[in-house]
Amino acid sequence: MPIKLPSTLPAFDILTNEGVMVMAEGRAAHQDIRPLRIGLLNLMPKKIQTETQFARLIGATPLQIEFSLIRMSEHEAKNTASEHMAEFYRPFSDVQKTGEKFDGLIITGAPIEHLDFDEVTYWDELVRIMDWTQTHVHSTFGVCWGGMAMINHFHGVKKHMLSHKAFGCYRHSNLAPASPFLRGFSDDCVIPVSRWTEMRQDEIDAVPDLITLLGSDEVGPCLVQDPTHRALYIFNHFEYDSETLKTEYDRDVANGTTINVPQNYYPDDDPTRAPQNRWRSHAHLLYGNWINEMYQTTFYDMDLIGN
Repeated sequence: MPIKLPSTLPAFDILTNEGVMVMAEGRAAHQDIRPLRIGLLNLMPKKIQTETQFARLIGATPLQIEFSLIRMSEHEAKNTASEHMAEFYRPFSDVQKTGEKFDGLIITGAPIEHLDFDEVTYWDELVRIMDWTQTHVHSTFGVCWGGMAMINHFHGVKKHMLSHKAFGCYRHSNLAPASPFLRGFSDDCVIPVSRWTEMRQDEIDAVPDLITLLGSDEVGPCLVQDPTHRALYIFNHFEYDSETLKTEYDRDVANGTTINVPQNYYPDDDPTRAPQNRWRSHAHLLYGNWINEMYQTTFYDMDLIGN
């Protein structure tokens, strides 16, 4: 939440330049408050696990959030009970028909990295959704494959196959300390990574509108801001639970799939020991910052969103 200070107080400019949330007294006096509406377009097979991970992060602020679960209209969920999907999820086609708007939308990853975007069965609908966000969503957050899809659709930035899976917990540098999305971040942080593809920094740098906020020498760019499309793209997984990488590793070992021990995850890289969660605090910071920035800039009258 922001701190209210007189705009003439020296601390106002100092803290603003440091990225601290500061609100002038005049703005605070005229601010209307309502619940924020945030949607989750859940593309992951394990819907319940994914919806819980994101609900945990966006629910950890003092703000009231209305959380809506959305699914693709033309793609059936195979790993979640139909009763759960029918009770808690709405197809995008229904959301679109109502004309409703959202302060925020999260588009999750999906385990389809090996496919070209236009080979994905629901790609045409996802393109419609990404275009729809420009008129119906104030801020969109694309995660892993979801972020890759958005940055490709809006800017033509390609994803590239890796020779081996980037798998583990990697240190990332804070490249924009004054960014409102990185308030409270350390100079570097650890983030879980689990992907067979990458985005390349030079190709992102070639797009003037894109700003890289977090990046790694080992696994490349991580968090990218796209002000033109009111969007953030993150290619790694702050939302992961403590044992998510362990579950993936154990599954592959049990299936006989060749997989390396996730890097810097287990103490001494020993998979017989309990993994350590070293990203939880920064995960809450990032999603809390996103929500607070949304709260500061969205419209009280939701009809104005996207105009």
